[in-house]
Amino acid sequence: MSTQRGNASRSRGQKYQNTVAFKNDKYGASVQVKKANSKIHDGLCQHCKGVLEWKVKYNKYKSLTQPRKCVKCSQKTVKDAYHVICKPCSLQLEICCKCGEKEDIVIPVNSHLDQKEEDNGSKEKGKKCKKDMDNDDDFDGDDDEDFSDPEDEDEVSQSVTKMTPCKSPPLPDVSRVKLT
Repeated sequence: MSTQRGNASRSRGQKYQNTVAFKNDKYGASVQVKKANSKIHDGLCQHCKGVLEWKVKYNKYKSLTQPRKCVKCSQKTVKDAYHVICKPCSLQLEICCKCGEKEDIVIPVNSHLDQKEEDNGSKEKGKKCKKDMDNDDDFDGDDDEDFSDPEDEDEVSQSVTKMTPCKSPPLPDVSRVKLT
């Protein structure tokens, strides 16, 4: 291809083509790569979000070690890499945290925090440990029932053993303690 001005058209395709896509965790993911992969890019416009996702995908994303200064409020509150505006200023002014332009924000700043709270609430409601189930008065609804059939007792004992036990702190080792 000539370096002549205006001679930018090519008649053939690219000579070398990649057969396998690049993987940033091919040889085992480091802690930094894991953090970058799990990072949610919120408060950004579509273009800036695409740029940061490309940096993560091709292992070019470098996270911040110390907070940076916000260009709007001049406080050291910017905790995300490649951002120039802190999240409170971005939320208040409705601008992108990276480029500072007033464009459509793809993922709002507080939306992923709301989802985490909902997920944690549903997980806590679904978990009940063995002690809680034994102490629960509403478990069966009928407290006066006596088990006379041995098959019913087996079913109940099997269902109780399938429940998750509560985690308790480990007991101290008393075998090493000297008694006087």
